[in-house]
Amino acid sequence: MLLYIIRHGEPGHDGALTEKGWKQAEAVGRRLEKAKIDRIFTSPILRAKQTSEPACRLLGLTAGIEEWSHEIGDERLAPMPDGTMKSVSLIQNTVYRENGNQDLPFDKAYECDYIKDSQMKKAVDYIEKNGNEFLERLGYRYENGVYRILKPSDEKIALFCHAAFSRAWISVLLHIPLHIMWAGFDYEHSGVTVIEFENNENGVTAPTCLRYSDTSHLYAEGIEPMFFEKVEM
Repeated sequence: MLLYIIRHGEPGHDGALTEKGWKQAEAVGRRLEKAKIDRIFTSPILRAKQTSEPACRLLGLTAGIEEWSHEIGDERLAPMPDGTMKSVSLIQNTVYRENGNQDLPFDKAYECDYIKDSQMKKAVDYIEKNGNEFLERLGYRYENGVYRILKPSDEKIALFCHAAFSRAWISVLLHIPLHIMWAGFDYEHSGVTVIEFENNENGVTAPTCLRYSDTSHLYAEGIEPMFFEKVEM
């Protein structure tokens, strides 16, 4: 099975896609049409649902709503030295590497500066629990660090969702400490991450990341990515 985790396109202040966001959605939709996606799911939030619409139209599919895949909200907020609250996504990434933080293992990630003062553990635990239930519905049950193959699948599954949600879930799937994920991985609008669950003969599998936040569909159509690289387009 291939799992496509796709961030929504560029949103406006009202939460709906901007003109550029719709162009990104159309571009990723054409990409997924070429990939012959079998099933599409989406977060219940408008910007994710709108981003899924072109792919659904082109593939003749209806998106299933996965309530658990909504964006992480106030759980990201941590108190600053001046008493204000700030999202852990907006803190300078060096914080997550300084003062020995970079050496914290996976199960100690929530002891990292600022993350320890947020509710990120609660948010990630919720994503992990519901993500495992979602994968089990698709035929892969989590057991002791690997996934039991209940029903081998060659399907390509797309989930349209959000940046912080995606980084949190990918952190769990690939066993990357959360603070290292926050320090070193960002996510493009309409970026595509592809996770493979190979159908091994011994009946267990583990997720492998084939692509992360890939935006080749934007370059192919001359759409400037969010994190624009100075290259020929």
